[in-house]
Amino acid sequence: MSSDLVQLSKFLSYVLRHKPEAIGLSLDEQGWVEIEELIRKCNAAGTRFSRDDLLQVVATSDKKRFSISPDGLRIRAAQGHSVAVELGLSPRQPPAALYHGTATRFVESIVAEGLKPLTRQQVHLSLDEETARRVGQRHGKPIVLKIDAGRMHAAGFDFYVADNGVWLTDRVPPEFLSLPAE
Repeated sequence: MSSDLVQLSKFLSYVLRHKPEAIGLSLDEQGWVEIEELIRKCNAAGTRFSRDDLLQVVATSDKKRFSISPDGLRIRAAQGHSVAVELGLSPRQPPAALYHGTATRFVESIVAEGLKPLTRQQVHLSLDEETARRVGQRHGKPIVLKIDAGRMHAAGFDFYVADNGVWLTDRVPPEFLSLPAE
């Protein structure tokens, strides 16, 4: 993805996940917004792009951060919201194990308190260790925690899969976490 498209992707993430009001935008209860309204308001705020640019960002994003509605008229962030949205996802049975990448400096509090969504609506989990490691690298020296998702699910915790394949849950208590073997 070109640097211009990377910058546009970051801006769209900011607006569609965290601060729609920064450009006078209102998301519906599931986080959707009309594509034409998004483009119009972004352009008026000084971030200029076309529908083709937007569709290229959606198509080429390695993280698949955005979803286009089946009718092609609306867009939303697939997950990662700090603003209140209800993505309308149905609970799913998770695989036996999921993974969470973080920085080593957070491990002590995570082991004590579990994983919490903090500024996000839900905890984000990965299907594989390598993806989790890449996520953790964004925050410092990475460490990958293994989540006993099968046991959590059996204990009554709900799991969801975002449009981009990220697994979501409301929290992960410490008893379902394990650290990598040294």
